[in-house]
Amino acid sequence: MISRTWSRKSMAFAVAIAVLSVYSMVALAGQTKMSGELSVSGQVTVNGQSAISGATVFSESTITTAANSSAVVSLGKLGRVELLPNTTVKLSFGAGNISASLDAGRLQVSTLAGISAIVTTKDGAAVADAAQAATFMVDVECGDTRVNSQGGAVELRAGGKTVQVAAGSTETAGTAQPGTRCTRLAAPGMAGISGGALAALLLAAGGAVAAGIIAATQDNDFNFGGNPIVISPAR
Repeated sequence: MISRTWSRKSMAFAVAIAVLSVYSMVALAGQTKMSGELSVSGQVTVNGQSAISGATVFSESTITTAANSSAVVSLGKLGRVELLPNTTVKLSFGAGNISASLDAGRLQVSTLAGISAIVTTKDGAAVADAAQAATFMVDVECGDTRVNSQGGAVELRAGGKTVQVAAGSTETAGTAQPGTRCTRLAAPGMAGISGGALAALLLAAGGAVAAGIIAATQDNDFNFGGNPIVISPAR
């Protein structure tokens, strides 16, 4: 009788231990943070520690890229985040969403349909709706916030206003800092013209001036040697 009692107690104890073990495993699994895979080029740190390609990145990590360096965080079914040179961002992600706090540099976010994304800066926030896949870049290199959309439903929220960022367009918030390498010409009618566009404009203007000079002087005889310039009489 006593042996049967002890046997039952042992079995009950074993069952209790098994149940407790399963419960602990489930609880620990629920506490595990989501993670992504890192690909790096150059010098990249995660939470202040040097990182290499293939490293695991957990949610709420701070990632920094040095000059001439870049990083890509692949988040599986959520999408991916690409950091360009001289960028610092705190990256968080969970079921159905990606969020980033951008302190410096530029990053590009690509999401799949059903995933929302938000990138916050000191000026406001760029938000991609989960209704469709989206790809957009946020740039704070010049002191202001620039949001460029390549596709999806993206908007810039800043100063109490919400502006839709159409695919292929750029919207800005804040003020660019003067005295930096990003300083842009602010002459009337030229505000907002990029360096490449401005160079093309100046080149075109120079070509037009040269063409005008040639047209006006095609009937003249110029000699750039030691003799005086002789201009034939007007016809």
